[in-house]
Amino acid sequence: MSAAAHLSTGKINLSLLRDFYRRELLESLDKCSGTKALVWDDALTGAFGLIAEYSLLKEHEVEKMFPLRSSGLPPSNVQNIIFVTRPKLSLMEQIAQNLLQEEQKGGFRKDYHIIFVPRRSLLCDKKLKEMGVYGTITNFEEFQLSLIPFDSDLLSMEMESSFRECYLENDFTSMHYAAQSLMTLQALYGIIPNICGKGDCAKHIVDMMLRMRRELGGREPQITPQIDNLLILDRNVDLLTPLLSQLTYEGLIDEMFGINNTSVKLPPEKFQTGPQQQEDPQGVSSEPKKVILNSLDELYADLRDKNFNAVGSIVSKKAKVITAEFDERHSAKTVSEMKQFVSKLPHLQQVRASLSTHTSIAELVKEATDTDEFMDSLRCQQEFINGMETDKIHPYIEDCMGRQEPINKVLRLVCIQSYCNNGLKPKVLDHYKREIIQTYGYEHMVTIMNIEKAGLLRPHGNRTYPAIRKSMRLIVDDVNEQNPHDIAYVYSGFAPLSVRLVQYYARPGWRSITEVLNLLPGPTVEEIQQIPVALRKRRSSIGSTHSSTGEQKVTLVFFLGGVTYAEIAALRFLAQQDDGGTEYIVASTRILHSRKLMDSVIEYSKPIRLIDAFVQGIN
Repeated sequence: MSAAAHLSTGKINLSLLRDFYRRELLESLDKCSGTKALVWDDALTGAFGLIAEYSLLKEHEVEKMFPLRSSGLPPSNVQNIIFVTRPKLSLMEQIAQNLLQEEQKGGFRKDYHIIFVPRRSLLCDKKLKEMGVYGTITNFEEFQLSLIPFDSDLLSMEMESSFRECYLENDFTSMHYAAQSLMTLQALYGIIPNICGKGDCAKHIVDMMLRMRRELGGREPQITPQIDNLLILDRNVDLLTPLLSQLTYEGLIDEMFGINNTSVKLPPEKFQTGPQQQEDPQGVSSEPKKVILNSLDELYADLRDKNFNAVGSIVSKKAKVITAEFDERHSAKTVSEMKQFVSKLPHLQQVRASLSTHTSIAELVKEATDTDEFMDSLRCQQEFINGMETDKIHPYIEDCMGRQEPINKVLRLVCIQSYCNNGLKPKVLDHYKREIIQTYGYEHMVTIMNIEKAGLLRPHGNRTYPAIRKSMRLIVDDVNEQNPHDIAYVYSGFAPLSVRLVQYYARPGWRSITEVLNLLPGPTVEEIQQIPVALRKRRSSIGSTHSSTGEQKVTLVFFLGGVTYAEIAALRFLAQQDDGGTEYIVASTRILHSRKLMDSVIEYSKPIRLIDAFVQGIN
């Protein structure tokens, strides 16, 4: 079954959540009577674009939209200027500069409003007061956009700093937002009967959810539960998976070009076609090609979760099918046959355009994966996950530092080696630290402290990885990338531990892997939420993922700290298995890949001069 076919049968309609956010947004806008201009924090435009189109906003008197810039606002004759922003001090400074410049300009009187996403902050109020513009603001609003529907089975909070805040700074604000978002889901889709989690953050969220439900005092909407199980996983339960190179089509696109709010910007050269390019090769547009990536594109829905080695044959088969369907016009002899072909034409043209786009994207990805740099890095990673060359200084990592390759890449490989060796021996660890600091600068003393605190790098300890690797069958030697039979296909032979945990939760249950759970960080949490008898669905047993009637159960898997597209692909693969019995919805604090994970803990700031002077004094 194709991904598209599977998704279309989903029992949970996430458009209900999208409609909820849309209603809330429009209510906030309608509080300002008269014409409006929205001034957007850049980081929010993509997310809001997924819940409310500009045409809808225009119906509510939104006449202009501008990006938030310290250089000021373009001229406009609207009655209301509405700033839509995250609660960040740097953004408050930009808003204040805008307001001061507007005051100097004089002219047409306007009312100024701020919509904070997701929450207003006392520090932001203080900053606006310090800059003398607080009294200029007519109205402050909060808009709690938390879980953004990216697709029919995927939700993301897109909180970029969640991993750093939780694991480095002990700031659990994002966990509070996550708990609130789950309460919103329960208000829309009913109370989730069975909650299970692994990790400190997971326990934190479950405790908050239960407290929030008690505070409601039974005033929650009376809805028959549509989600049967909630499984919450801390990212640090499986730190290895997001460090590895993803090998699915969607995962590789994200790692190489970056998918943001379901769209990607690509080099334009591959997308220039037709006589214009042949006549003027120099006239190629320098503007990146923006492509929307979601399941509404049938071909992308088929391709995205496939191992990249299987993509070429699928594209080739699809091209032959489309060519054959276009050729049908030659055999159409009667008027009815011509009409039938013409009715199919728009769809065929749409598929042909999609085919052209994904052929170009696949070529871009292939160019990158064929490089020695990619293959050597992948080879090194696969040696580590198989337990080879993990206990000594690795020559490839040495070579990378010698060539001064990006520190992100070097630290990522060191962290993979550390994880697979249950920590590094003191001699190896000290060597890597010394080389990193000498090669990349003394500011990375702080980086090393960060990755150690986050659990990504540590001294040699108990041999847990080999035991987990064997018990959970993380290495699958006979993986079939074209027609997979195991989730390990997403990393060409390595099964993500996070998804194996989900797989065991569905069948035969976590009680069968108690020893493995005890080796992983953080507590294991299990809670049963009581539901009024009238709202209960028939179920074979509490916590089961199968019903007595044979219908599919729905499990919401929530990743705290980020999830990769390869893990999402593996969960979709599980849902499509004939014996699966479970439909999965994936939620996360953000969509992650190795570079994003490492960037969240690396200190890129220059060292302060006192440190330089101190080091020079030692030398």
